[in-house]
Amino acid sequence: MNEKMRFHIPTIESTADASLQARLRHKIDHKTKPLGALGALETLALQLGLVQRSESPVLQQPQMVVFAADHGIAAEGVSAFPQAVTVQMVGNMLAGGAAINVFARQHGFAMQVVDAGVAAELPAHPCLLPRKIALGTKNLCNEPAMSRAEAQAALAAGMHVVQALPGNVVALGEMGIANTSPAALLLARLTGATIEDATGRGTGLDDAQLLHKQGVLTRALARHPATQPPDAVAELAALGGFEIAMMSGAMLQAASDRRLVLVDGFIAGAAALIAQALAPHVRDYLVFCHRSAETGHRLLLAHMQAKPLLELDLRLGEGTGALLAWPLVQSAANFLNEMASFDSAGVSGKESA
Repeated sequence: MNEKMRFHIPTIESTADASLQARLRHKIDHKTKPLGALGALETLALQLGLVQRSESPVLQQPQMVVFAADHGIAAEGVSAFPQAVTVQMVGNMLAGGAAINVFARQHGFAMQVVDAGVAAELPAHPCLLPRKIALGTKNLCNEPAMSRAEAQAALAAGMHVVQALPGNVVALGEMGIANTSPAALLLARLTGATIEDATGRGTGLDDAQLLHKQGVLTRALARHPATQPPDAVAELAALGGFEIAMMSGAMLQAASDRRLVLVDGFIAGAAALIAQALAPHVRDYLVFCHRSAETGHRLLLAHMQAKPLLELDLRLGEGTGALLAWPLVQSAANFLNEMASFDSAGVSGKESA
């Protein structure tokens, strides 16, 4: 690993600022509405202001980054789709035909696809960033998914991808057949959840296939004992995926840059678990956009004390849930900046008792 790509945890400042929070709260509370009437949008507006250190946050040049990689554990039959679908779907994204392309065009997001570790050599494309660590991870039922050096290289690559992006909003998504398995394993290891509770149907497993997947993951978790003292990079190397690692690095860099991070579903949530374990203040910058249909996602969100913006029973990945939530993020900024106050509108406020 060259010096430029060496991983180090960047400095991430807490967004806690009692004075600014009080000013934002006053501004929100004195809009022409009953106190708290905009519900979760008010919480989101407060977060936006704290992230940008401003009473008038502005959302600029939003970026969509999809990290793609393959997983050796796919050989254990844990997915309803063959591994070849990863490279096929990357091709579909680069051709502009995937769901995430549709939503990126709809909402004005610039989009890039990152080859984090697809198990094939991909032809050059203007929207493809070649950052391949290896041709997929190893089968973690038999050995660590990656070496520690590979995990660190993937984290560093995710950081460098974000460093090169303009704007102050980054949405993160992924593509990788079998990647709900490493996500479930990381959830179980980092939160203490059981494999049964952490493991879902992924791309559509039936009951028998789900039981098989749970058995495979139980065996895999036992194959890699927990690190003592806890070491998030070691757990990522043993149980994770290259796209998960790169998303974690991307979150760390974005938070260090004071950018807002739109977190998609279960896989991106697993990356957030790793990022938070490495740098707790990263949590301040994350907007959890939806709760997916994947079983473990509810547990993951509860562990991170996150209330998602949407619940649409999505289980596609790609970053689709992040972009579907984007209008809510825009609305939070817009009401904070544009909605009249009681004083400016000449509207009477609530009378005191």
